[in-house]
Amino acid sequence: MASVHSNEDLEAKDMDSRSLSSSRNHSQGAPYIHKVGVPPKQNLFKEFSNTLKETFFSDDPLRPFKHQPKSRKFILGVQAIFPIFEWGRGYNLLKFRGDLIAGLTIASLCIPQDIGYAKLANLAPQYGLYSSFVPPLIYAIMGSSRDIAIGPVAVVSLLLGTLLQDEIDHVKNPDDYRRLAFTATFFAGITQATLGILRLGFLIDFLSHAAIVGFMGGAAITIALQQLKGFLGINNFTKNTDIVSVMQSVFRSAHHGWNWQTIVIGVSFLSFLLLAKYIGKKKKNLFWVPAIAPLISVILSTFFVYITHAEKDGVAIVRHIEKGINPPSIDEIFFTGHYLAKGFKIGVVAGMVALTEAIAIGRTFASMKDYQIDGNKEMVALGTMNIVGSMTSCYVATGSFSRSAVNYFAGCQTAVSNIVMSIVVFLTLQFITPLFKYTPNAILAAIIISAVINLIDFQAAILIWKIDKFDFVACLGAFFGVIFKSVEIGLLIAVSISFAKILLQVTRPRTAILGKIPGTNVYRNIQQYPEATKVPGVMIVRVDSAIYFSNSNYIKESTQVQLPCRILRWLVDEEEQLKEAYLPSIQFLIVEMSPVTDIDTSGIHALEELHRSLQKRDIQLVLANPGPLVIDKIHASHVSTLIGEDRIFLTVAEAVSSCSPKLVEEPEV
Repeated sequence: MASVHSNEDLEAKDMDSRSLSSSRNHSQGAPYIHKVGVPPKQNLFKEFSNTLKETFFSDDPLRPFKHQPKSRKFILGVQAIFPIFEWGRGYNLLKFRGDLIAGLTIASLCIPQDIGYAKLANLAPQYGLYSSFVPPLIYAIMGSSRDIAIGPVAVVSLLLGTLLQDEIDHVKNPDDYRRLAFTATFFAGITQATLGILRLGFLIDFLSHAAIVGFMGGAAITIALQQLKGFLGINNFTKNTDIVSVMQSVFRSAHHGWNWQTIVIGVSFLSFLLLAKYIGKKKKNLFWVPAIAPLISVILSTFFVYITHAEKDGVAIVRHIEKGINPPSIDEIFFTGHYLAKGFKIGVVAGMVALTEAIAIGRTFASMKDYQIDGNKEMVALGTMNIVGSMTSCYVATGSFSRSAVNYFAGCQTAVSNIVMSIVVFLTLQFITPLFKYTPNAILAAIIISAVINLIDFQAAILIWKIDKFDFVACLGAFFGVIFKSVEIGLLIAVSISFAKILLQVTRPRTAILGKIPGTNVYRNIQQYPEATKVPGVMIVRVDSAIYFSNSNYIKESTQVQLPCRILRWLVDEEEQLKEAYLPSIQFLIVEMSPVTDIDTSGIHALEELHRSLQKRDIQLVLANPGPLVIDKIHASHVSTLIGEDRIFLTVAEAVSSCSPKLVEEPEV
């Protein structure tokens, strides 16, 4: 029995040690000081698996399969890969009516846009149409968004055209250029699908919203400037995309290179397109006006050139679009050789940009209709459609914001609107492409200019300036990088600034000095609440971040006495002010740790060094409200013993109430 009691006593002592009691044996009537609870120790494997699950499977994708028979699991598996089998069961004639109208509307918009976007990618016009035939069909089967409209987009087309042109001249070697485009599309699809399968979609979130706004705005201006060649009828035009080179090329050809008939056509129809866009914006029920305006412009301008033979007066026309549906191109992809690595590099960049745009569009319209899209499923769907597209003469396709907006306002119900659009493009490729022979390049330039104007979001830039100045710097950096250098440099700047912001926030966490709100036991930032008062002899600091190796040196004292970091710098400043005012010096430093979600080995060492530095100044380190992960590691590293278990409190108020009595008693001694 004695042995049993002895074991029980040992267990009780161990539990007391694990609890890290913040209380001492108070005299009767003293306020009760609560203990800081320590979570029970987890099995290492279980802790690792929970972390892994939270990182990659936070949405618990296998939850619907639990407690289901095998036949049901098979059906759920098919529906998970092909969502059309899930929502298709409830499809009806009423929904088809909405999808039919929406599909016809976006088809009228996409056909002229596709021809123009193919030129941005330095490809023949039919490749733009090919990319609006096969990829939308694949996405309709595998995608989870009801509103996104699939096809080539301006930014990705320009990016792809620029990166490909750096490797192969599309004029001197069009065959290898086209093959490299298919190779890049293949690897863009592989990148997208891999991210989805491995559930790494969070990686695209590293490109901040501000950087995307700046990149899109810069790309829109670059795209519009590139259209000046067709808009003004210039034959000799620079291959560079920066604004300086483009404007030099434009002004050099002003006296002898501009074609006035082309300018008349371009200005007239651009004015018509902008007017149609204005009407659609003012009256939502007239959404179809800007949607069909491009097709009407193509028909009228083509007819005008045909009857006047304006091509003989220097008006550049499309001349020929290959008739027929997508030919197979799997044998044209570079799976070996010199261009394989180049195609992979270009594909990864184009695939990530396309993915970012598509996910952003999908989430936007999903929130407007109050439904959820699965980001990882979207990536797999987009990747699969581009892999299949690369084998059927398509280049990188993704979600188009302008078409998706038209699709939404046209009343689309499901992804069937993409199927309707695809069928219309198929009929166009089969029967109508010869009619585009006399379509002037100026009208395609006008259509692209009117389409990319919406990519310049002034309101978003102004809001970014108001909210976060560093975000605004990222926005401007991406914007100026694109227009003054190139699309890829702008993208690189956008990514770099986004990472720089993350690193800055991680390595330089926000810290604050706290004071007591009068009439309460609440302690808040004295900068936010000027009425908050400091406690005599006590300095209260809050660290608003996890403490890792990346920021621990900033939080603790530097090894050089001349270079104190954040907390000790404040402490030195505070002591100097107190000395000048003949007030009691600091005796306690309370660190409020509720925002500290985690701490690593470097953070533990930082606390130890901070404690030693404070001891040299006869100042006691006190911790308040450490979280479960933090208190567990403080206990495991024996920092609790170093600091003193009676110096770890549940709240700042309890820490102050424990420290203050000594401050009152000491002057009397």
